Amino acid sequence: MIDQTTIGKIMDAAQIVDVVSDFVTLKKRGVNYLGLCPFHNEKTGSFTVSPAKGIFKCFGCGKGGNAVHFIMEHEQLSYVDALKYLAKKYNIEVVDRELSEEEKLQQSDRESMLAVNEFATKYFAEMLHNHRDGKAIGMNYFRERGFSDETILKFQLGYSLDESDALFRAATNKGFKPEFLDKTGLSPKRDDGSHYDRFRGRVMFPVHTISGKVVAFGGRVLKKDDKTAKYVNSPESEIYHKSNELYGIYFAKNAIVKQDRCFLVEGYTDVISMHQAGVQNVVASSGTSLTPGQIRLIHRFTPNITVLYDGDAAGIKASIRGIDLLLEEGMNIKVVLLPDGEDPDSYARTHNASDFIDFIDKNQVDFIKFKINLLLQDVGNDPVKKAVLNGDVVRSIALIPDKLITSEYVKECSSLLSLEEEHIYGEVKKLQAKMREDATKRLKNSTSEASDILSTTLLEYKIENPVDQKINQQELDILYFAIRHGVEFLYREYQPESHEFVRDWSVGEYIVAQLLGDNIEFKNPLNMALLNEFATHLQDEGFQPVNFFMRHTNSDISRLAVDLMTDKYQLSKIFTREEQHTSVDEQYRVTVKAKRDAQKQEEHRRWLLESVPRVIYEYKNSIVVDLIKSEMLKLKEAAAARDIQATESIMKTIANYNTLKAQFAKELGDRVIVKLS
Repeated sequence: MIDQTTIGKIMDAAQIVDVVSDFVTLKKRGVNYLGLCPFHNEKTGSFTVSPAKGIFKCFGCGKGGNAVHFIMEHEQLSYVDALKYLAKKYNIEVVDRELSEEEKLQQSDRESMLAVNEFATKYFAEMLHNHRDGKAIGMNYFRERGFSDETILKFQLGYSLDESDALFRAATNKGFKPEFLDKTGLSPKRDDGSHYDRFRGRVMFPVHTISGKVVAFGGRVLKKDDKTAKYVNSPESEIYHKSNELYGIYFAKNAIVKQDRCFLVEGYTDVISMHQAGVQNVVASSGTSLTPGQIRLIHRFTPNITVLYDGDAAGIKASIRGIDLLLEEGMNIKVVLLPDGEDPDSYARTHNASDFIDFIDKNQVDFIKFKINLLLQDVGNDPVKKAVLNGDVVRSIALIPDKLITSEYVKECSSLLSLEEEHIYGEVKKLQAKMREDATKRLKNSTSEASDILSTTLLEYKIENPVDQKINQQELDILYFAIRHGVEFLYREYQPESHEFVRDWSVGEYIVAQLLGDNIEFKNPLNMALLNEFATHLQDEGFQPVNFFMRHTNSDISRLAVDLMTDKYQLSKIFTREEQHTSVDEQYRVTVKAKRDAQKQEEHRRWLLESVPRVIYEYKNSIVVDLIKSEMLKLKEAAAARDIQATESIMKTIANYNTLKAQFAKELGDRVIVKLS
């Protein structure tokens, strides 16, 4: 575990814009920064980074938090590992205390699998550089490809010995558990319980995430054997989803941003050879069709993508279907056809970066034009094939979200296909209408899921027991005032008997007294955990709730607090006076801007004086209403069982609850502000 002092150092060093910019292209908008959210599919940026507050928030999918939360979410790391990641980035020394046995047991499978992959990466590299077979077979292959020592080290290339379980034995001797060698696919388990190495006798290509973690491997066999697959890849696992990974993205991301363009190739060696030639903004789909997840990965850094093809016409035709997805995502696509007999790997080995880029710039064409020219080669004078071609091209154009770009493509297609623009427009509109209809049907078929997403104003927290939405919202409203206004003055308590003011109450003190003083516990366990932490530290010298919870050691608590700090957090509608026309957030923002104005400060205090007691009493009232409903069910059961004693007892309980309910209603109706001021 990491001590609080070190966490403070990390949080001080980890500037949110700097951290997020490693993964997302940000553009300054006023005092904040905007970009495309890395956590869900979007074409217009709703992802906001606030350097002043040190937080990020996506108003599309709801995810938000501080720099640590961003790394946790993006890299799927634990809270501690995310802190270590940032500590390493900012050269901060982290000294761990010895974990307890219970804490060791709580280490996630994911962390163990990543550790196994890290060991395997080093092991394969060691075999390549120092083992007799590795040098004679593996290194010889890489040398034939023209890879330099620097390139081999950069991409962490390696060699797996042609032995049944060499890696398995080496890993288990180092203490790694067989189950994680099985789960990563490095050494799968046989039916008899034994293990074998998946990649034996192959040169190894580690697959890195965007942050450099090795989550998978590709292995190429060097023996000529028709029964053996040329390439073998890691299977899907908890840490590896091939549809969300691109080979080379870790090494290419900075160059992609700088060049504002990404080159897309097919294989590992294409990427490596282009890097060595000096063209670094390149990634590979690793022989699979492009997926939405891979496209979004590129789109985070640039909307401009150039696909490089060799002269294999059959392969090109098979792959262009996947490129339609790029159009749908709003990408600007160019296509380059390399000279006959060349692929990106071979061309890069015989040309420098300047010559390569010059060839691309002179020969690239937009995707629609490329597609038409390619398919026209098979059409000839066959009217049926011509109709199929027209329909195929129109479908591609219909996917483009930008109307101006659509218009340009329609003009180009009209010329190339000898069709009237009006006809193409008509077909495009029909297809787009059909696509909207299909999307609506899909939405209706997933009503429950969509409802959950749309109705959630905060992050999706893991709550063991479902909590009524209204109750949960009221709890969050109370915590909103605790976090954002907890140490602010609320009112001065007056004692009529002595005609004196006996004490000043802060917002936080009032909330704690009203809830914990009455032994009221929040139903949402995460909300309750935050409230308990707030109550525990409220009297600490110099306690500042925002700063304290931003840096809290419990990541779920700090994430909840950060979301409550976000300007667009939606409070319940707690103002009912006819003259009140502005929303809570709007009034609050106006108040904050006018803090120096004494009159505005007084308005802000009165807003707190009315709002804080109101959310407390509304919450208490909701609890009582739920209790009455519960007792009414018991009453129905007791009546059905003709249990007179139980019926009378329950009716008395309900009467007591109704008395409480009436008191709360009176407090709310009488404007609680009168009671306190």
